[in-house]
Amino acid sequence: MRLFVALYPPTEVVTHVGAYADRLRIGQAAADGVNVRRASADNLHVTLAFIGDVEDGRLPDVRDALGRAAQGWRTPSRRRGTTRTRRPARPAELPGSAELSRPADWSCPVEPARPAEPVVPEPGAEADLVVSEPVVSEAVAAEAGAAPVVARLRLAGGGRFGRGRFTVLWVGLDGDVDALALVSDAVRTELRRARVPYDRRPLRPHLTLARPGERLTRAAVNADLVELAGYVGPWWPLAEMVLMRSHPGPRPTYDRLGSWPL
Repeated sequence: MRLFVALYPPTEVVTHVGAYADRLRIGQAAADGVNVRRASADNLHVTLAFIGDVEDGRLPDVRDALGRAAQGWRTPSRRRGTTRTRRPARPAELPGSAELSRPADWSCPVEPARPAEPVVPEPGAEADLVVSEPVVSEAVAAEAGAAPVVARLRLAGGGRFGRGRFTVLWVGLDGDVDALALVSDAVRTELRRARVPYDRRPLRPHLTLARPGERLTRAAVNADLVELAGYVGPWWPLAEMVLMRSHPGPRPTYDRLGSWPL
C-alpha cells in the first residue's frame, strides 16, 4: 500500500482557496473543459511525510509510530523553548524565475499577533529572525495552568514546480511553519525508529492546486504565478495529522486510515 502523512485544512480554508483558484487561468481553463488537473477539493492537503509503498503487515507499525509522534508533540518537554519566525523580506519582481519554484525560498512565517502580507523574497535575501512565544497545545497549557498559544497556519503565496509538461502550481504556507516542521520531524523520527522507510527529502510545505503541464501557455502560467504570490487565506489551527493511502492512476483515489490530534 502507498502511504503518506498529511494535514487537511478545514472546509472554509479549502473553499476560500478554491474560489481564488477559480478566478485564475487554471480555473478558467478548467471551466472551458481543459484538463489542467485541478486537485479535487476533498484532497487538498499539505504533506508532512511521504512514506511510499509499505507491506500491509507493517501498517500497525506505521500507526504506532504516528501515535508516538503525536504524543511526543503534545508533551511539554518536546515543546520546550521557542519557535523562530521570519520577518517578510522585500518583494521581488514577478513573474519570478527560480525563486518561485521552491516553497522554502519564499515562505516567510509571521508572528500570529502581528500578521503581515506574504511576499516573495529576492533570491539570497536575508530575513531578520525574531523569537515568538512557545507553541503549546490547549491541553498541555491547561495542565500547566498557562494560557495556550495555539500554532496557526494559513495558505499564502504560491509558485511553480517544474517546467513544460511537468508544470505544477502550488500555494504555500504562512504562520507557525516552524511548528509544522517540528511535527514533520517527530513523524520522521518515529518512522525511522520503527524501521519504516520514507522519503527523506526536506519538508517543503505546500498545497498543490493543479498540474497543468503544457495545457496552459507560458504567459498564462506566469500570470497565475503573479496572482498566487499575493494570495492570503484564513488562519486555521494546527490540530490534526492524518495517515492516507493513495491509489495512483488517471483518477487517483485516497483512503483515510487514521488521524491523531496535535
